[in-house]
Amino acid sequence: MSKGGLEDVIVAESAICSIDGAAGTLRYCGYSIDDLVAHGSFPECAWLLWHGQLPNAQELNGLRATLRARRDLSEGMNFLVHGLAERAAPMDALRTAVSAMGIDDETTDGNAPADLDLSQDRAIRMMAQMPVLVATYSRLREGKPVVPPDPDLDEAANFLWMMRGEVPSNAEAKAFDACLVMHAEHGFNASTFAARVVASTLTDIYSAVSSAIASLKGPLHGGANTRVMEMLLEIGSEDRVTQWVDDALARKERIMGFGHRVYKTTDPRARILEQLSEQCAELAGNRLWFELSRRVQAEVNARKPLVTNVDFFSASTYYAMGLSPEIYTPIFALARVAGWTAHVLEQYRNNRLMRPRAAWVGPEPRSWVPVEAR
Repeated sequence: MSKGGLEDVIVAESAICSIDGAAGTLRYCGYSIDDLVAHGSFPECAWLLWHGQLPNAQELNGLRATLRARRDLSEGMNFLVHGLAERAAPMDALRTAVSAMGIDDETTDGNAPADLDLSQDRAIRMMAQMPVLVATYSRLREGKPVVPPDPDLDEAANFLWMMRGEVPSNAEAKAFDACLVMHAEHGFNASTFAARVVASTLTDIYSAVSSAIASLKGPLHGGANTRVMEMLLEIGSEDRVTQWVDDALARKERIMGFGHRVYKTTDPRARILEQLSEQCAELAGNRLWFELSRRVQAEVNARKPLVTNVDFFSASTYYAMGLSPEIYTPIFALARVAGWTAHVLEQYRNNRLMRPRAAWVGPEPRSWVPVEAR
């Protein structure tokens, strides 16, 4: 009998991501997350996840050019996003928009998962257009004019440009790119597993990614960094931290951004994000949210030996960049689409329909009882 939630159950083989929870390490295709953040970029990591090796200069330049050329939304997708901005919550809007991309795709010819080149092309399209969808939706929702994508900017800088209407500094763009790299992949988490289960039916890649977004919407998977920022805003000042933490623990509430199912010592992404949070605070000229985060971390650790996870310092990092907390989970998705699509492609290459079994815990065999005798 396995633990609940499939904990520690091996369900497949994969060459995409390796996590050592005891050592606190994370690697994409053999490369440590520290090296990837220090030396790589989000497009490089996407290529690595898709192909299992780093791109050469020609391949990287080709991918960057393709991503920039494919950002523009069709008239139909633009119309849809305008409607979604009026009535849909952020993750509902993104899930619906990505599903609609399958209808909007001119290359659609049934499922066609056997055509790996076509599925790869669709993965690139999603990576190019999901940031545009999120930024367009967010600007419309806030009653601001839509900012068109800038083909002279890379993925991270273009997203910040579209969100804020001003070109970010190189330091800001590099910091956001690092966030995308760290959120790009993380093994068989709930959303990735959902995508692989769906892909194993040999449906199309849009459907598989839509299922992943639906999974990420759940509060036990995505959304934690939004709730971290909501916590920081509620606390407001350092002199209120101790009482707030005491009250939360007394109510047996979970303090978001702490603990992880896999990491038992440290989450390597959290360590890097703490540095990025301080850097972005300095760039913004406001250290309040970084210092408040550190104080909460210290107060929690004084009471419980809990490690911070990727969500904790990403909240103050994004807030320092001027990004609204309601889109933190969509940002998670526009980074994780690289990993989702890599797993879908890996599933297609060596597919077997996933059909697990459940241990029966119901009643022994029973005989039918007529309604009059019940």
